[in-house]
Amino acid sequence: MLCCDKLIKKLALEKDMINPFVEELTQKSVISYGVSSYGYDARVADEFKIFTNVHNAVIDPKDFSEQSFIDKKGDHCIIPPNSFTLARTVEYFKIPKDVFVLCVGKSTYARCGIIVNVTPLEPEWEGHVTLEFSNTTQLPAKIYSGEGACQFLFFKIKETCDISYKDRGGKYMKQRGVTLPKILYK
Repeated sequence: MLCCDKLIKKLALEKDMINPFVEELTQKSVISYGVSSYGYDARVADEFKIFTNVHNAVIDPKDFSEQSFIDKKGDHCIIPPNSFTLARTVEYFKIPKDVFVLCVGKSTYARCGIIVNVTPLEPEWEGHVTLEFSNTTQLPAKIYSGEGACQFLFFKIKETCDISYKDRGGKYMKQRGVTLPKILYK
């Protein structure tokens, strides 16, 4: 069942699911964030990792090189044409065992050719969400810190899973800041 604004508020306040939590949609002079009718529009923090080819690094998810990007902190980020940037949410999420979360991009950014990708938030996962911004245009694109970046949709589950993200010791559990790709080796 897709959660409405009333249930999202209840989960956020009673289960500390979203922190800090904005109870109403803030939209004046900003890209909107906060609770909407059937979702929560999360904000992008002021930390960015902008991909660059200055060091001729190869993107390898099993051996990720920090030479693949440059770090930027500030009130906005300029993503080069046809490039990619990692960021994170302002909000820290603690997903209850009976909730599953999907994320979609915001139409304001999508209409500018900026695609936001986030993998699902599984039951009992917690942390800052790493956001992936793709600039699909031939022009530089601007992302605003502290403003809406994407919308999370919360689904209440009738029957909980046997093994949650927390139970299996997921590699991105309790991540803080912008988190790079990881591979677990035994």
